[in-house]
Amino acid sequence: MTVRKEFDHGLEQLHNLLVEMGTFVEKALVESMQSLKTINVEEAKRIISEDPMLNQMEEKITEIGSRLIATQQPVAKDLRRILSAFKIASDLERMGDLSVDIAKVVLRMEGQTLIKPLLDLPRMADIVQVMTYESIQAFVQENVDLAYKMAKDDDQVDALFSQVQRELFSLMMENPRTISQASLLSFVSRYIERFGDHATNIGESVVYLVTGNRPDLNV
Repeated sequence: MTVRKEFDHGLEQLHNLLVEMGTFVEKALVESMQSLKTINVEEAKRIISEDPMLNQMEEKITEIGSRLIATQQPVAKDLRRILSAFKIASDLERMGDLSVDIAKVVLRMEGQTLIKPLLDLPRMADIVQVMTYESIQAFVQENVDLAYKMAKDDDQVDALFSQVQRELFSLMMENPRTISQASLLSFVSRYIERFGDHATNIGESVVYLVTGNRPDLNV
């Protein structure tokens, strides 16, 4: 295998692993939200138990990328591909952790009944799920326009987050018996909001990969 072919093979491995991580993270978010809607403790435990698989994928990306840098000494866009892979993998791993955090809230709510129907939290999660998928597609396609779309989508998530916080605060003021669960649901809204921030970070990494500049899409 020639040096370039070996390098391209390594890049393909990184590419495939990042897509796999993205798919894993999307699924974890969907399942953690489903477990919250039904307060399904067994489902939440399974989500938590599967998290090490995501960590292993991130470690594999670090291993492959580090080897490519050490043996191939890439420059310019080739180097940016590897550095972007490191950053995207880190964001995806953190997104997986946030799904685990939602599952842990479910464990703390075992035996309870929801104090209100979940409407805006699932809306937030739906937007963030699409953001996650599109952020990985932006990477696969090296699509800067799609990467910049992350910032607009994140604005919607932030608006819903503020709305959820206001509603939960009002609920706690009206009925102190709701404080415990309302606080937990507030944590969930924060986890989803941060999930969106990480998807936006992936968009920034894509822009950096393509242009060599790293914008702040969270502004």
